[in-house]
Amino acid sequence: MSNSILLLAILTLALTSFVNSMRFDLQMGSTKCISEDIKINAMTVGKYSVVNPNEGYPLPDSHKITVKVSSPHSNTNHYAEHVESGNFAFTAPEGGDYTACFWIPSSRMAPSTVTIEFEWRSGVTAKDWSKVAKKGQLEIMEFELKKLYDAVSSIHDEMFYLREREEEMQDLNKATNSRMFTFGFLSILVCLSVAGVQLWHLKTFFERKKLL
Repeated sequence: MSNSILLLAILTLALTSFVNSMRFDLQMGSTKCISEDIKINAMTVGKYSVVNPNEGYPLPDSHKITVKVSSPHSNTNHYAEHVESGNFAFTAPEGGDYTACFWIPSSRMAPSTVTIEFEWRSGVTAKDWSKVAKKGQLEIMEFELKKLYDAVSSIHDEMFYLREREEEMQDLNKATNSRMFTFGFLSILVCLSVAGVQLWHLKTFFERKKLL
């Protein structure tokens, strides 16, 4: 029974949350941005670090980076300048695409390329369940049920969020179709008006030349 609940909880968490973990190269003079669609009031956490090219030695000061996390309306949720590692955590005040951008500050000693490790979690996976279990002294069954409950709540919120997005897209499609119909009707009206003027002009020309 507990194994079934555990499996269901894991599958549900996989469907309702995202864990964006990656390693990428950042070149001097360029900006690397990563975006993720996060619904309103969802918890999101991230951590990043520059990979030391010389393991066992301190990271050179020239290998430090600048990081900025922005909301869909360009509000800054996190900003760190000239750092080798860091983290951020916040509850999304608005729904939409959040963007995390990385770049190397201009410097004579700056390397041509640095490697960055970045992990971005949101939703249920953003919670530290090990602390929850330790703090509440929950038994295994209660612990898994609590995770499952939060996952179901996340699914419920996600369904309403997707429904709102769908309604917005439907309204946009209706508005676009209405505008296209109006534009098509006006185009036909203009064409008929131009054709009428041309016929009237030709008729007047022929009458003057006494060809009609």
